[in-house]
Amino acid sequence: MMAGPINVKSEIGKLKAVILKRPGKEVENITPDTMPRLLFDDIPYLPIAQKEHDNFATVLKQNGTEVLYLDDLAAESLNDAAVRQEFLQRIIAESGFKKGKTAEVLQNYLNSFDSLTMVQRIMEGVRKEDIQLKSIGLKEASEDGDYPFLMDPMPNLYFTRDPAAAIGEGVSINRMTFAARRRESLFMEYIIAHHERFANQGVHVWRNRNHDTRIEGGDELVLNNHVLAIGVSQRTSAEAIQDIAGNLFKNASGYDTVVAIKIPHNHAMMHLDTVFTMINYDQFTVHPAILTKDGQVDSWILHPAKDGISIEHHRDLKQVLKTVLDLDDLDLIPTGNGDPIVAPREQWNDGSNTLAIAPGEVVTYNRNYVSNEILRKHGLKVHEILSSELSRGRGGPRCMSMPIVREDLKK
Repeated sequence: MMAGPINVKSEIGKLKAVILKRPGKEVENITPDTMPRLLFDDIPYLPIAQKEHDNFATVLKQNGTEVLYLDDLAAESLNDAAVRQEFLQRIIAESGFKKGKTAEVLQNYLNSFDSLTMVQRIMEGVRKEDIQLKSIGLKEASEDGDYPFLMDPMPNLYFTRDPAAAIGEGVSINRMTFAARRRESLFMEYIIAHHERFANQGVHVWRNRNHDTRIEGGDELVLNNHVLAIGVSQRTSAEAIQDIAGNLFKNASGYDTVVAIKIPHNHAMMHLDTVFTMINYDQFTVHPAILTKDGQVDSWILHPAKDGISIEHHRDLKQVLKTVLDLDDLDLIPTGNGDPIVAPREQWNDGSNTLAIAPGEVVTYNRNYVSNEILRKHGLKVHEILSSELSRGRGGPRCMSMPIVREDLKK
């Protein structure tokens, strides 16, 4: 039985509600010079990216999923005037202007819009020319030379998986690694605290964004109603994993096991879900490059203990999963069929980043045709979505979705 606005007790239960962000003008506000700053290595063509994203949303809706949009939810969270002003002050401060004339001008400019337009302008980025800084002689306008933005665009927002993650009947609202993405989780903080769908509905915040240690939702996998897997990755630190594990263990979350899995710290494999996803009770996708030839990878099992947390180190990933999930056997399906050319090519375009919408039923990018055919040969039902432009952001269907309600598994 589902118990509230957040209910995610597996990776594979039938997906009932999800938060997406349709790519907007923030994607067109990437330039070749700002790609590294904004964590992109290419610039998606927005009209096609939007058509592809609409195709993704349509596939989800056709399969019984309620689709909610991040910008709508954020705007609806700001109906109270005091809440709106507090949010504006905080997002402007986190954009580099805690006080002073520039902060005042930005606040006045953004306050001139209705809430939805205001949220979208913040997401798109505010250019200096938008508020005619020269005409009011702001010294701060010249401090970054020719850089056109006062508030940077947030083009990574269409990857809604990362700023926050649903775990059981609560969420982690994440401290993200890079400055380019750090503001993103503020939207989810206000949605959980102030949107009528979530506020005062018993939603637990297992870890908030007010930390120095980093964690991102692409590293958080809810394997069942008491086991969580988290990647030790470029974007998530061991310290953050121990912190959230401790919070889950001591706050009656239902979670008594966290499996930490170490993956290479690089852009191609930035999160655990880019190399490993759960797609059925006993089936997982895995990119062969994270394992040794005999299937070894550093992993740790965390449990509650009298003095805090017990930690056991292991190397055999398959055995670890069989143990924590109480399985006799499981099927690790290699990206690109394990081919030394196909596997890294399709992993680069998120061949491992599958989104399960029901047990044994997944959404994938159509461009990863070798991986998709292997999934079908292993008995999976595969829904392919368009992917030529969305994939340029280095994230797949799982990255682009934040499930908030899944049906509980029957076994």
